[in-house]
Amino acid sequence: MLFTSYEFLFFVLVTCVLYYVVPKKWQWMLLLLASYVFYFLAGASYLPYIFVTTVSTYLIARKITSLQTVVDAYIKEHKKELSREERKEYKAKEKKKQWKLLLLCLFINIGILAVLKYTNFVISNVNSVLTVFGSTARVKFVDFVLPMGISFYTFQSMGYLIDVYRGKYEAEKNFFRFALFVSFFPQLVQGPISRFDHLAQSLYEEHKYNATTVASGLQRVLWGYFKKMVIADRMLVAVNTLIQSPEEYYGAYAFAGMLFYALELYADFTGGIDITIGIAETLGIKVTENFHRPYFSKNIKEYWNRWHITMGSWFTDYIFYPISVCQPMLKFSRFSRKHFGEIIGKRMPVYLSSFVVWFTTGIWHGASWNFIVWGLGNFVVIMISQELEPLYRKFHKAFPKADGAFGFKVFRVVRTILLMSSLRMFDCYRDVPLTFKMFGSIFTTWNWNVLWNGQLLELGLEMKDYVILFLGMLLLIIVSLVQRSGSVRVKIRSKALPVRFAVWYGLFLVVLLFGAYGVGYDASQFIYNQF
Repeated sequence: MLFTSYEFLFFVLVTCVLYYVVPKKWQWMLLLLASYVFYFLAGASYLPYIFVTTVSTYLIARKITSLQTVVDAYIKEHKKELSREERKEYKAKEKKKQWKLLLLCLFINIGILAVLKYTNFVISNVNSVLTVFGSTARVKFVDFVLPMGISFYTFQSMGYLIDVYRGKYEAEKNFFRFALFVSFFPQLVQGPISRFDHLAQSLYEEHKYNATTVASGLQRVLWGYFKKMVIADRMLVAVNTLIQSPEEYYGAYAFAGMLFYALELYADFTGGIDITIGIAETLGIKVTENFHRPYFSKNIKEYWNRWHITMGSWFTDYIFYPISVCQPMLKFSRFSRKHFGEIIGKRMPVYLSSFVVWFTTGIWHGASWNFIVWGLGNFVVIMISQELEPLYRKFHKAFPKADGAFGFKVFRVVRTILLMSSLRMFDCYRDVPLTFKMFGSIFTTWNWNVLWNGQLLELGLEMKDYVILFLGMLLLIIVSLVQRSGSVRVKIRSKALPVRFAVWYGLFLVVLLFGAYGVGYDASQFIYNQF
């Protein structure tokens, strides 16, 4: 069920009406029913997978909490009898039991994700190796169904499980409440990846109808549709034309394509998140923000702190830190310091942990080498940037006024956009050698006149489309700048009724009249649906 379909809009409308009609104590149960209906309509064959994840995570989390309760009770009861070392030994022994349960659940759920998403990728690489060695044997591909949002609900569930294991909070006792946390339908399509202690605060609460809250949520939804249908789906036409014919569109075309894709991706992904957060807000539920004006970032590290925030924090909390402080890594660090010196030894845990994070980030985005190379490309750029920090400090010491200079800020923002857009070319072309070829053509083929001689009008878009895209991009920039001092919706809310009506009704008309509909356009799935 597409976010941009009439069926989805009708589904959300019915759900919202019923949500405020039913007794307040039934609201979360209605959401659970709606979420499973949504998932069933998306594909009945998906249901067993999300159900297995829900059941296994619920039961094992409950068992881990139960074991921890027993440990706490035993320590409290025998506190005077046991020495400090005996208590420590007992806790370590019982923690191993919980660790085994954690590994079991991770194996089941990450295993399901890996088999469904990466089996054919592994088979294709095996076949490539067989070809290299001259064998004509081939492993047959399998026809697995990849459930909608499996990466999102798997990571969200495993994050919950790890938090329970770490003792951050106790496992949820009510199975159906936990099932709602896993399956909450607005965020199934493309996230964000919520944490239990954040989402549960408002997910299970009783909510009275509040006209201001509902209106604010609908405004956020409308803004999301503007990004998606007026900008992203319109730009998609030109992007598809460029990347589907690389033998014809190279050089300056490739440069234009990478910038077009950067705009399309931002409008598509943030538009979807706006719709998700807006729907949740109409229900009185707070979902974590996933973007914070990423294209205003001055370096790639800052960019990743602003882009897909919940994914980045998930990888940091559940992969980077555990790896960087685990015993094997600490031993390796001591070995490196002894044999390679203090400077290298101190960096090795960070480098290796970051390498694993970015490799995982890449393959999470898609089962193909282009995503892996994209992830490792981010790793290389970030590591180089960190190594150059001493030079940056020397520069800023020599030119103390540079940081505050508007021109230098613009330079750093543009540099970051160009770096990220260049790396995103791996996402565009989905082929590693072709991506390098197209990137190289930007510097070896001098056909820059195509950017202003009218040939961009041959990409499926007319001049009026470029005008709409330009004005839409300008509006995105203005809104982002205004947001630095607070919510735009709150600012508009403080205006007189005619002004508020003109703004939101005007935006509605823009989506209605200038949304990418009809022949030549495709109200396509959101890009992050594939993940």
